[in-house]
Amino acid sequence: MAKSDAFYIRAQVTAGSGNYAQQEIDLGSFVNLGVKSSTLLRIHSVQVAVTDGTNAETPPSHTSGFGIGWQLTTESQSDLVYMNDKSVVASGLNAGYNTETASGTFGTGFASDVFNLNPSDFVKGYLIGVDSLFLGSECNVTLSTGDYNVDIILECTLESATQASATALALSQQ
Repeated sequence: MAKSDAFYIRAQVTAGSGNYAQQEIDLGSFVNLGVKSSTLLRIHSVQVAVTDGTNAETPPSHTSGFGIGWQLTTESQSDLVYMNDKSVVASGLNAGYNTETASGTFGTGFASDVFNLNPSDFVKGYLIGVDSLFLGSECNVTLSTGDYNVDIILECTLESATQASATALALSQQ
């Protein structure tokens, strides 16, 4: 299969109030399931940042513990799904616990992603044969800082494939 030079796809979903939010990432200009030949997208790495909705330098905050889950899927979802769902490309869970400061305000005591390790790269890449990806997120509480953002950067290349193998891949991801 012929490969292209690497390029990057960026997306952001803003969520809050304990509700699931989702943003579609249109891949129609990259993925093409043609009659004789097809073009597929290969994701080599996934970088994610979870930040406060009003300040990219500030982590989300709450007066007690919180968990922020995010997922990148090949199908639209209405809630977070488990990693055994065939539509999941990547997922992560960021947890935090805030402590009260001497002035009576709350600040992040710790934040961790060890509960669901956020991916950084795939050794051979993750091949995509669908026209859209979906970046979704949900927090288990209403954060005291309000909305938060999940930003994602995907390092990608394009590859040629036969129509039969591309169709089989696309059907397996839906």
